[in-house]
Amino acid sequence: MTGGVLFGPHFTAMVKIDTITLPDFPLLLAPMEDVSDPPFRVVCKDNGADLMYTEFISSEGLIRDAIKSRKKLDIFDYERPIGIQIFGGDEDSLAMAARIVDVTNPDLLDINFGCPVKKVAGKGAGAGVLKDIDLMIRLTDAVVKATRLPVTVKTRLGWDEQSKNIEEVAERLQDVGIKALAIHGRTRSQMYKGEADWSLIGKVKNNPRIKIPIFGNGDIDSPQKAVEYKNRYGVDGIMIGRAAIGYPWIFREIKHFVATGEMMAPPTVDERVEVCRRHLRKSLEWKGPIVGINEMRRHYANYLKGLPGIKDYRNRLVTLKTMEEVEGVLDEVQKNYAGYVIERDPIVLENYHEHCPL
Repeated sequence: MTGGVLFGPHFTAMVKIDTITLPDFPLLLAPMEDVSDPPFRVVCKDNGADLMYTEFISSEGLIRDAIKSRKKLDIFDYERPIGIQIFGGDEDSLAMAARIVDVTNPDLLDINFGCPVKKVAGKGAGAGVLKDIDLMIRLTDAVVKATRLPVTVKTRLGWDEQSKNIEEVAERLQDVGIKALAIHGRTRSQMYKGEADWSLIGKVKNNPRIKIPIFGNGDIDSPQKAVEYKNRYGVDGIMIGRAAIGYPWIFREIKHFVATGEMMAPPTVDERVEVCRRHLRKSLEWKGPIVGINEMRRHYANYLKGLPGIKDYRNRLVTLKTMEEVEGVLDEVQKNYAGYVIERDPIVLENYHEHCPL
């Protein structure tokens, strides 16, 4: 579909990934290493994410029974539909990892051919596979044959400006049996610099040979842009990554804009604090009291952004060591900022990959 913006009852169809039914124009939470863990996923699900993915999991790590890799397999029924994402550069290892994933019973299995981080791409996995499309097809074929789950792929336009071969890649991936494709509108060489180019994503979607859902990814930071790109490029849905970090409300705001053509009011102070609390409690529940508290510290600045004089509270939050102490400071924030209206600021797309532990 192209042309003007359509709202409300015009969006009535469904998007299907094999047997998984999603609403029309579904919003997907991107798999982000060190971000898309269960505590983060639950607040995104609460706020309207239609399909979510785990952090990506090394096929070699799963086979070695590495604790960190195995823990990333944790999924919960309230998250469904949910996909587990794996990466690797060896057919046998990926196939074996797919069989391990099968046992955990996610709704789908995704292969990462898009991660640009040097420690992944430089070892011939993630976006590194974009250098060898024949290998990408063999790897995908091995996974499709090894699992009973619907297989999807997330990738990029190509390795560099001279090898934007996503149109050929999409056809060949569909031919070996994938059920959906998510495309980030940059090459590996670009990393996250410059603007995402959605024109090739649109060409893939509008290729008459392509029958599977095509999801666009890259630089979606507002409801207006989400609907503009939906209409301009015809994608079946949008995958959102960095814009959701510290702002899970992006999903509900896009849905509201699609339905009404109007912007929602930004979340209130109470909403921000309550979502922060939920994230905190889930973090402790899943990670334990020490790691849960420590890893939650990076989220406070985003949740409380825009409140005047919040720095002192934030500095306290990142030094406290118990949930009770953190909850006490959050109570203070809620009380002292009661009724304060936070102005809507543009979402800043943080380049979290620069701090990625990989």
